[in-house]
Amino acid sequence: MARITTARAIVRSLVANGIDTVFGLPGVQLDALFNALHDERDRIRVIHPRHEQAAAYMALGYAQASAKIGAYIVVPGPGILNTTAALATAYGTCSPVLAMAGQLPSRAIGQGRGLLHEIPDQLAILRGLTKWATRIEHPTQAAAKMHGALHQLRSGVPRPVAIESPMDVLGQKADIGGIREVPGEAPLAPDIGAIEDAAKLMATAEHPVIVVGGGALHAGESLHAVAEALQAPVIAHRMGRGILDDRHPLSVTQPAGAQLWKRTDAVLAVGTRFEHYRTAWGAAGLATVRIDVDPAQMHRLGAPTVPILADSDTALRALASALGRVSGRRTSRHDEIEAVKDAAHSEMRAEAGAQIEFLEALRTALPEDGIFVDEMTQMGYVAQSAFPVHAPRTFISSGYQGTLGAGFPTALGAQVACPDRAVLSINGDGGFMFNAQELSTAVQQGLGVVAVVFEDGAYGNVKRMQEDLYGGRVIASELHNPDFVKLAESFGAAAVRVETPNALRDAIAAAWGRCIPTVVCVRVDRFPDPFATVLPTRSVRPR
Repeated sequence: MARITTARAIVRSLVANGIDTVFGLPGVQLDALFNALHDERDRIRVIHPRHEQAAAYMALGYAQASAKIGAYIVVPGPGILNTTAALATAYGTCSPVLAMAGQLPSRAIGQGRGLLHEIPDQLAILRGLTKWATRIEHPTQAAAKMHGALHQLRSGVPRPVAIESPMDVLGQKADIGGIREVPGEAPLAPDIGAIEDAAKLMATAEHPVIVVGGGALHAGESLHAVAEALQAPVIAHRMGRGILDDRHPLSVTQPAGAQLWKRTDAVLAVGTRFEHYRTAWGAAGLATVRIDVDPAQMHRLGAPTVPILADSDTALRALASALGRVSGRRTSRHDEIEAVKDAAHSEMRAEAGAQIEFLEALRTALPEDGIFVDEMTQMGYVAQSAFPVHAPRTFISSGYQGTLGAGFPTALGAQVACPDRAVLSINGDGGFMFNAQELSTAVQQGLGVVAVVFEDGAYGNVKRMQEDLYGGRVIASELHNPDFVKLAESFGAAAVRVETPNALRDAIAAAWGRCIPTVVCVRVDRFPDPFATVLPTRSVRPR
């Protein structure tokens, strides 16, 4: 027991649990908390961006790149509201983000007195965007509620949690004990009978397919073993990219996957919501095995043939062992699947060759273990299928939330988490301006992210749709841009303008190793519509 403030108990809980970085902006409701952080500045790095939105996105990128808890702190009301897009993205991408917010003085909460940063029900908003949220109302609650938050972050489905505390409570002292490391739960083991049923089902399938999502990011080795045992192509999209190296003959993305889906007779879905495949490609007649740690996902799209509620790596290891008992050695499908992949890539190149040429330059310039952060932009849409990914957590995306403007600050968080690795951020000129001010943060903190800005003077996808689908009725999609090179240089960043894929490759390769960010501006014309090819949504079999 020690007589300390609530704020100090919060910070000591962070330290005890290995959280060594916090992103955030101070304010009057947080004075006690930032004062406590000052005392622990040798053990917790505080990174203060220029906008609350960026603080939360940086925490998200930190979590996505490292699988560790990304933490941020902001003032109440408009401060926490500015972070809600990032919280929604953390929820959608199943990322362990800890949001900490100040509050009004405890006696004023819910009174409608019009105090600074007051909103009607902040905790209700946080509960609607997180896995778990609570308020510390007295210093004696601090250790237990921080324990609860950290337990939630380290158990079950990884999703964001939130803590708020009134400004007066943060500064109050009490005898507080129980501050300790919160261990994670042991991986959820599968039912052995379900594993045996799954092994028999998949072993008898003639054309099995494996679909993986972000819930299998830690299961690469066991996934590889099951895929090879079944000679099954592994289809990944966005969150599942890199779990199986794209250079492996069995690793396929959406375009090739859609072709293979036509003959599929059994699917093993691992750590994925599976929504796109069932609703867009059709699932009639498909036997389905689903592995997921989230019981709510298991029957959301109809009951699978064999449900396995378990940690993906634990379940896949058990399945690989069971397949060894019930399945003989299968004939290699490597050549067959490579042919489908080659045909799909040729089709992509024919439909979206301009984008693919730039993506090839980016891949060449990015080191083997480099991290690629996509964005809701013309290049990002194509990258989801055409950018080769070699390892898990090296393709970072906002997932189904599609949060425009998330890319650059998310990349900064990834760079903080992985300071010795190259981080590449791709942006459109629209999305980049959402958080261009964070060039200041990157320079101040010595973050050598390379940000490529593809400049077409428009929200390109919207403008193309207005032109092609609505008779050229262009409205609210054209942009007036700054000179991005001069803008970056004004912050103290490095910057260059290029025009060709080769020049882009060389500019990126020259940027690695700098302790400041580099902006590479690429002036581009209207890109062709890539969606029918790179992200096929047409039904390929009956629903």
